Amino acid sequence: MEWSEEIIERLRALWAEGLSTAEIGRRMGISKNAVVGKAHRLNLPARPSPIRRGGESARSRPVVRRVTGPTLPPLATASLPPINASSPIPAAPRPAAVQAPVSNANTVAPMPALRPVATPATRGARFNPCCWPLGEPGTAGFRFCDEASLTGKPYCAEHAQIAYVKVRDKRDEAAA
Repeated sequence: MEWSEEIIERLRALWAEGLSTAEIGRRMGISKNAVVGKAHRLNLPARPSPIRRGGESARSRPVVRRVTGPTLPPLATASLPPINASSPIPAAPRPAAVQAPVSNANTVAPMPALRPVATPATRGARFNPCCWPLGEPGTAGFRFCDEASLTGKPYCAEHAQIAYVKVRDKRDEAAA
């Protein structure tokens, strides 16, 4: 677009009236972005943000106080035994399967047993359990398959056959 002196003066006048950039563009037959770009190059005064029009002044908004330093209380380290580099770290006790309390009015199904934590000694060098969901999420019986997954896949052999379907060759379909 060619910006003549007459067009620039008209832009300055409409800008001074306080019209939006979109309205100025409609009246001048140009895009809003052309108006914004030329106003920026002409160093016209900045417009109030259309987002902050609610009449809310900066003073009426609450001041957010920045917090410096730690926000949590320090850990209670007095109850922990000192760690010695030569002493082995004791394993944390594993939680047992949680049983939900049974009431007379509503019978609640017991929580499923937690997936056993596999160690290299129990399942070879690496054990990645299958990630196939079993049951309905959010219900008491929901769990994941706990079989060993295939190398490089998130699923066991049975569930990989369901998840990964071979793409049929289009040439085979054309021949039929």
